[in-house]
Amino acid sequence: MPDVVWTPDRERLESANLTRLMRRLGVERYADLHRVSVEEPARFWQELVGDLGLVLSRPWDDVLDVSDGIEWARWFVGAELNAAESCVHRWARERQDEEALVGLFEDGRRSSLTWAEASHAVRRLAEALVELGVEPGDRVALFMPMCPAVAVAAHACAHVGAVQVPIFSGFAGPAVAQRLEDSDAKVVICADASLRRGQRIPMRETVEEVAGGRRLLVWDRERDSWPELVERQPGSLEPLPLPAEHPYLIAYTSGTTGRPKGAVHVHGGFLVSIAREVVYQTDVHPGERIHFVTDMGWIMGPWTVLGGGAAGATVVLAEGAPDFPAHRVWDTVASERVTMLGVSPTLVRSLIPRGDPETDLTSLRAFATTGEPWNPAPYRWLHERVGGGRVPIVNLSGGTEVGACFLSVAVTEPIKECSLGFPALGLDMDVFGASGRPVRGEVGELVCKRPWPGMTRGIWGDPERYLETYWRTFPGVWRHGDWASVDAGGNWYLHGRSDDTLNIAGKRIGPAELESAAVAHPAVAEAAAVGVPHDVKGETAWLFCVLAPGADPDAEGVAAAVTTALGKAFKPDRVEFVASLPKTRSAKIMRRAVRAKALGEDPGDLSSLENPDALDEIERAVHARA
Repeated sequence: MPDVVWTPDRERLESANLTRLMRRLGVERYADLHRVSVEEPARFWQELVGDLGLVLSRPWDDVLDVSDGIEWARWFVGAELNAAESCVHRWARERQDEEALVGLFEDGRRSSLTWAEASHAVRRLAEALVELGVEPGDRVALFMPMCPAVAVAAHACAHVGAVQVPIFSGFAGPAVAQRLEDSDAKVVICADASLRRGQRIPMRETVEEVAGGRRLLVWDRERDSWPELVERQPGSLEPLPLPAEHPYLIAYTSGTTGRPKGAVHVHGGFLVSIAREVVYQTDVHPGERIHFVTDMGWIMGPWTVLGGGAAGATVVLAEGAPDFPAHRVWDTVASERVTMLGVSPTLVRSLIPRGDPETDLTSLRAFATTGEPWNPAPYRWLHERVGGGRVPIVNLSGGTEVGACFLSVAVTEPIKECSLGFPALGLDMDVFGASGRPVRGEVGELVCKRPWPGMTRGIWGDPERYLETYWRTFPGVWRHGDWASVDAGGNWYLHGRSDDTLNIAGKRIGPAELESAAVAHPAVAEAAAVGVPHDVKGETAWLFCVLAPGADPDAEGVAAAVTTALGKAFKPDRVEFVASLPKTRSAKIMRRAVRAKALGEDPGDLSSLENPDALDEIERAVHARA
C-alpha cells in the first residue's frame, strides 16, 4: 500500500480555503463536507457560491432540474450571471493596481496587465466583437499562444455572450479548419505568430488559408497590440447578464477516429466547478500567483484562466515550451514567485534527466498535476527534489467533458503517494465492475452516479454521440473511460484509460503499471506500454522506452524488472529504445498512435501531436526486427 508522503501542519489547516468552507457548512472533515455536497446540493452550492463571492445578477430558483433526464441536467435554473464579471471586473474594483495577467515570451520579453488594465482591455475587445456583428451564442475561435492577450480574448467572449472555441496554438491548417467548420465559428481571434523552441509559428497565415469568409481579429505579438478596430473602442460596455445555462465554451478533444468531440460548457456550471477546484482543491488565495504548463486548446488552459480569475490570483502565462531552455519552468517559478504550479506527469518525467532545479522554489504552496496516472519514481522526484517534501501534490483527474475534476486530493487530509485522494466536492463517484455493480479492492470502471454542475451539456452538434460515449454502458450513470480503484483507506487511484487497457492471458492491466515498472529501471527515463495480439496470451505487451542520460540500452534488464514487479505473465515481448515518445502539446503520451504504428494501422487523428517524428522512429524500430 502506498505511503503517506505529505500531511498538513496546523498552519496549513488553519489557512486552507477548504477549512473555511467546512466551518461555513458546520463539518470538520473532508468526508463530511463531500457527503453534504452530494446529498444536500441546494445548501452546499449556495454556501460555496457565497464563500467564493461569485457575482450573480439574478439568484437561481432551483439548484437542479433533471426533468429531461440526468444526461441533460440543468443547474442553477433561473440564475443570471456573466463569468467575466466574476473573473475580471470585480477584481478591477477590489484589487485594481495588482497584476492580473503576466506574459512570459520565449524570446525573454515580459508583459503584464493589472486588474484595472485587464478589465479595460476585455471591454474594448468585447466592443470590437459587437462591432463585427458577434451576438450572444455566436462562436468565436481563439488561435493564440499562452499570453495575456488570449486570456483577455476568452473573457471578452464571455463578456458579450459569445461562445469561445479555443484551438491548440500549434495546429496545422487542416486541424484548425476542422474545428472552425464543426463549431461554425463567426470570428477568429488569432496571433500573427508565436515562438516555440525558437521556431516561428505563422499563426495568421495558417488561419488565413482555412478561414473562408470568417472575420479575423489579429493580435500583433511583437507590438503586443490589437488592431485599430479594438484600440479605438471606449471600453465602457458592461458585461451581458446571461442565463446560467448559456454556453461559455466549446472544448475539443481528439478522438481515435472521426471528427473531434466538442464538449459544450456553460457560464454557471463551468464557472462554479472550476472556481471550486482552483480555490478549494488547489487552495489558491486572492493575490497568489499561478502558472500551469498548458495551452488554451487543452481544458487546463481555460481552467487556469477562468479559475485563476475567479480566485483573484495572478495568472502567469508562458509562450512556447517549458523546457526551452532546459530549466525554464523552474526559472519561471523563481522569477515570478509562483505559488501554484500545474504540470503533467509526462512533463515531470521528461524534466528529470535535465537535473534537479537549482533555483529558489520556496514560493510554491502546491503542485497541481493531471493528465494521466503517476509512476512512483517521478512522483517522488517532484515531491522530494522539487518541492522539498513540503509542497502537496494536488493530483487531479477529470477531463475535457467533466468541466473540472472527478477526483482530487484534499489539502486538509494526508496525501498518499500517487493517489488521487477522494471524489471531488459535488461528485458522486464509484468504481463499477463489468456487471454494473460497485467493486472495491479491484480495478473497475470510473463512473459518476449523479449529475454535477461542470458536466458537459453535450457534444456540439451530436447529441447521440454524447449519449453513446458516456451514458449507454451503464444506463443513467456516466462512464468516463478510466480504470480506477479504491484502497482500504478510501484513497482513489487511476490505472489508465479503459480503451488503453491490456488483456494478457485473461488478466487486465493498465499501461501505467507496466510503465512504472519499466521507469524504475535505471536505464529508462520514460516508457509507453501498448498491447499487441498474441497467439497464446491473446495480447502481450510491447514497451517503447526513452534511454536515461548516460545509460546503455538494456532491453533484457527492463523486461526482467517488469517481470519482477508484476509477474511472469506480464513480461513484455519486446522492449525497444527510442529517442522520444509521441506527445501532445499538453505533454500526454499518445499511446493509441504508438500501438497503431506498432501494428501498421491507421493512427487516427494526430492533429494534437507535437512531435510526429517520434512515430516514424517507432515504426522504424518495429520494422528493424520484423
